[in-house]
Amino acid sequence: MNASVHSSWQLWAALSAVFAALTAIFAKAGVENVNSDLATFIRTLVVVLVLGLIVFATRQFQDPTKISWRTYIFLLLSGLGTGASWLCYFRALKLGNAAQVAPIDKLSVVIVAILGALFLGEKLSVINWLGVSLVAGGAILVALP
Repeated sequence: MNASVHSSWQLWAALSAVFAALTAIFAKAGVENVNSDLATFIRTLVVVLVLGLIVFATRQFQDPTKISWRTYIFLLLSGLGTGASWLCYFRALKLGNAAQVAPIDKLSVVIVAILGALFLGEKLSVINWLGVSLVAGGAILVALP
């Protein structure tokens, strides 16, 4: 792959969506006969192992003492949010249909847009806000019984 493909946020975002979809399907099948919290724990171990191998194999490890406390604090908060999200997501998958749980989970798109505008100063155009509104409406419609 050339450098422009590696730096294309659109490509990586699309791949993220594909893997998130596969995650929902695999997770729904995976929580069928196990407690959802244990399933989340097993998934987390897999993520840690795979990411550890990637960081090691690509020599991306950095000296932890050279990372700022601010970075550590925000990564800690992000990790806590991820853990809480995964626990809730797996519990929802245990109780509901993947095709209904996943769209509600994607309401995070709407929440990110609002929080990004409020706290990060991100600017969305009118057409962008229309898209955010459509995502919200679509998620709600898909989740209806």
